[in-house]
Amino acid sequence: MGVGSSHGNGLFFRTLTEKQAEEIHLASCQILEDTGMVIHHTEAVELLRQAGAYVENGNRVYFPSFLVKQALQSAPSRVTLYNRSGDAALQLEGTKVHFGTGSDTLNYLDPFTLERRSWRQEDVANAIKLCDKLPNIDFVMSMGLLSDVNPRMINREQYAIMVQNTEKPQVVIAEDGDTLQDIIEMAACVVGGKERLRQKPLFMLYTEPTSPLQHPKESIDKLLMAAENGVPTNFACGGVAGASVPTTVAGALVQANAEALSGLIIHQLKAPGAPFVYGYGNSPLDMSSMQAVYGTPEAVLFQGGMVDLAHYYELPSWGYAGCCNSKVCDEQAIAESTMFTLMGALQGCNIMHDVFYMEFGITGSLELLLISNEVIGRTRRLLKGIDTDKESLGVDAIRRVGPGGNFLGDEHTAKNFRKNWFPDLSDFNNYENWVESGSKTMVERARDRIKHILETHQPKPVNEGVKEQIELVLRKAEEKLGAV
Repeated sequence: MGVGSSHGNGLFFRTLTEKQAEEIHLASCQILEDTGMVIHHTEAVELLRQAGAYVENGNRVYFPSFLVKQALQSAPSRVTLYNRSGDAALQLEGTKVHFGTGSDTLNYLDPFTLERRSWRQEDVANAIKLCDKLPNIDFVMSMGLLSDVNPRMINREQYAIMVQNTEKPQVVIAEDGDTLQDIIEMAACVVGGKERLRQKPLFMLYTEPTSPLQHPKESIDKLLMAAENGVPTNFACGGVAGASVPTTVAGALVQANAEALSGLIIHQLKAPGAPFVYGYGNSPLDMSSMQAVYGTPEAVLFQGGMVDLAHYYELPSWGYAGCCNSKVCDEQAIAESTMFTLMGALQGCNIMHDVFYMEFGITGSLELLLISNEVIGRTRRLLKGIDTDKESLGVDAIRRVGPGGNFLGDEHTAKNFRKNWFPDLSDFNNYENWVESGSKTMVERARDRIKHILETHQPKPVNEGVKEQIELVLRKAEEKLGAV
């Protein structure tokens, strides 16, 4: 076990010392041994009992520390997600960072009418098309909770929209095991069968305990199904500090870590070596509004501690970026979402979701998505650091130009200036030229860009046979659920 070090030449931010990581780990092991978890799942309880856990009152499970060690030894230290074409797209290892959207926002901030309204299928399809085009959005989630389909079909319909409107990998939410099974079926249709899907996973599952210290049947059903099918998954506490986890950053880390480790143990007992992504989130409870909030310094520190624990355990990490508490895409939105994005990258979090989340995750903004795409681009340039090879040091160019000269006409400038970062949305004109171009704010430029992408970009489609297979899975599910 060891805390990671750097992104290569670039910058790196470490939150915990090695000693602090060990202290949190040992405190979590104490919680697992002495307090235990209530697990509402017969098979999982039996797996744990047979492995040496102590079970009380049928479902209160106490985990001996050797089970933690065993699970950490069998879980892989790297996980790869593939795109629809079967190419490795996300390598979750070390300090490599990847960014994507969030799932299931209730409200859509329509960039054209400026309404705050419910999501429709067309909105989600357009949002996924945007993600398909944006170079710094590496994976997609469902983005909006559909208002125009049967409620019991939402997760399935969302997945059908995602997989047909981008080649990029996905992270999925499934309400239960049956839903996950249908998502697996649709993904298998796209990539050429279940064995191919196992070999080259197209999506990762996001599943959660119920803090504090409870594991619902549905969550464990999905966890075990993911293990059995080789689908990468996490078991991620979404803590509210001061309500469902302790208010101190360290206390929240101890409990969330205990919950994640208990999920890992169950997962690895079911299928040793199955791909698991470690991580969880924490939203401090603002005691004046009683609202769980994103992007505060404590939330950022918590994520840094979680990432350092992932490095300590040599597991890939899962976290947050690009999300905020603001109700509109304004200065607060950019300040909060940028802090989360930049710090998550510097911390080395492997896969960060919720880019585009507004209003504590209740609302989604495509303008924030476009602006965050640029923020991520700036951040990625920072992570590359400074090259100090002969060409970059520029000694020959400095000698040529000499005292009082000018580098504008030198070949070194012509050869190298395009290596610098260039904006897609930011305006670098002087005031007069900015006025002449319409005096547009960044949010207005983002709306123009959204319109242009939706009018001109066409994601690579799946073939007709695959479309028919996906449709068949959906219609069978409707019949089974009585949702026709």
